[in-house]
Amino acid sequence: MEWLDALRGFTMILVVAYHVAEMGFGESWRHSSSMPFLVLFRMPLFFFVSGFLAYKASQVWNMRNFGSLIWKKLKVQTIPTIVFFCLAMAILNKHVLPAMETSFHSPYKGGYWFTIVLLYMFIVYYVFSYLESKLPWKSWIPITLLFFVSLAFYDSCYQPKYFSWALGYKGPKTATYYFMMDSSIGQLLLYFPFFLYGNIVHRYWDKWQRLMDSKWFFPMVVVIVVFATVDALKWHTMRMAWAIVPLTVAKFGLLTITFMYFRNYKQYFTKLSPIGVSLQYIGRRTLDIYLLHFIFIPDLPGLGSFFNAHSHNFVIDITLSIIVGLIIIGFCIITSNILRISPFFKKWLFGRS
Repeated sequence: MEWLDALRGFTMILVVAYHVAEMGFGESWRHSSSMPFLVLFRMPLFFFVSGFLAYKASQVWNMRNFGSLIWKKLKVQTIPTIVFFCLAMAILNKHVLPAMETSFHSPYKGGYWFTIVLLYMFIVYYVFSYLESKLPWKSWIPITLLFFVSLAFYDSCYQPKYFSWALGYKGPKTATYYFMMDSSIGQLLLYFPFFLYGNIVHRYWDKWQRLMDSKWFFPMVVVIVVFATVDALKWHTMRMAWAIVPLTVAKFGLLTITFMYFRNYKQYFTKLSPIGVSLQYIGRRTLDIYLLHFIFIPDLPGLGSFFNAHSHNFVIDITLSIIVGLIIIGFCIITSNILRISPFFKKWLFGRS
């Protein structure tokens, strides 16, 4: 599926563009026109694609393969993350140790939370798949139950009245709260449903393709998503605990529309197309780019001040963020290619033998 690699590359561009707007331009989430929109689907889409690719129908789930997969993911996800986290802290901060300590106690880990949380997801998924393989029957029920359990935990992140790790919680800091922050498990709860959604789509790919090709599905999704997105960003007709409903519908809907777009126009995302081969190349280098791009983000707070004051400039805002993001991606790829000259760096920094 060449278009899937292209989709992954497109998502990586959105991730870098968001970080340019947030960290480089210093845009405020409340005043920016592009950041709230990007937040709705850029990371959900990334985890969706990861979950889609995680499913392999031919995978043999025995103890040896299970241990091998876990060990491989531990090496690929942890060693590069630790190395580049330390490097970024040293380059970007005058006082390195205090910056590292502050980042460690933040769920975002100075931006390096993604690879940690993705590791959590793979571990949970591998344990589930191993146990599922031992069932005497094959069914859609186990993965569906896991999906709804993940949605329940996801919902807890938006209920500050009941859970100390929830967004907006203002009560006394509990041991659970500090554990969730230090471990970034709160981020796991926020994004695991999207990983499982992608996994389910791949598991039942033939059925999903028939659904996506039906005449009524796409128009229905678009109508629902438009209302959900506008409500989540502008109207706010649902308050308190109910505000999560349009927010969640918008996230799942926007990533579904993006996924269907790339699938429907897959002929434009092949290696025979300039844009296709470029996006595929970025898609195959997502780990390299993610690990390196924080180092190259420019400090341009003046642009952020302008966009915060003139938040209606959505097209200019997001276009400029993407252009700067593409330049950063270019530097990341060049740096990655230089480091990959060494087989040692290629293996231990980017997980490639």
